[in-house]
Amino acid sequence: MASTGFWRADGLRTLVGQAPEVELKVVVTERRGRRLGIDPDRGPNRRVYFLDTPALDLYRHGVIVRFRDRARERDDAVVKLRPVVPGRVPGWLRDADRFRMEVDALPGHSVCSGALKVRLGRKEVARTVRAGRSLTKLLSARQRKLLDRYAPAGVGLGDLVVFGPIDVRCLNVKVRGLDHGLTAERWRYPDGSRLLELSTRCPVGQAAAVAKRVSSALRAYGVEPADLQPTKTELALQV
Repeated sequence: MASTGFWRADGLRTLVGQAPEVELKVVVTERRGRRLGIDPDRGPNRRVYFLDTPALDLYRHGVIVRFRDRARERDDAVVKLRPVVPGRVPGWLRDADRFRMEVDALPGHSVCSGALKVRLGRKEVARTVRAGRSLTKLLSARQRKLLDRYAPAGVGLGDLVVFGPIDVRCLNVKVRGLDHGLTAERWRYPDGSRLLELSTRCPVGQAAAVAKRVSSALRAYGVEPADLQPTKTELALQV
């Protein structure tokens, strides 16, 4: 491995300067997660939904639409662009409240993404689904504008279908050697498959040093990356 541990040093260097923050992510098996004391069925339960066309036209054009029913907190809706070129983001989007750019870094691949999030009411996603209404009604005017700008030609809100719900458990994990611990997310998909992801955020200029510390700390527990490192969204849309 490179000096940055699980994450490729060249990938992290390439993306420095593209966003202020990086989220370092690594998929591990549940068996190895238990070495950190992780019970994958504990933690606050959330339900996640994605919208796309049956042919995944949005995803194939780098657009992701996600809704989270957060149970104990306010729900949210996110429209994400991935990859995004920071210098090409229009001013109306770059300056929008709650638009955020960050680097997503998994072992083997890194990408800069930009996400526009809106907060919803508590249980608003569940109420909308239960009433049989389209989740697109929860998108803000600016999110709709983003979709209109970046969705492929001919794809409208009426063409989108729901993928999910996906059951998600999220908890914080204390790890020896790390001041802030890690976030562990277990995603259980409708087909029964599961994914366990560990992650942490840091300023992009500190990414190499943090990646090295996290890798060393996990190896001390005998935790290594899983053979496959898919994104959560990739599995959700069954690409």
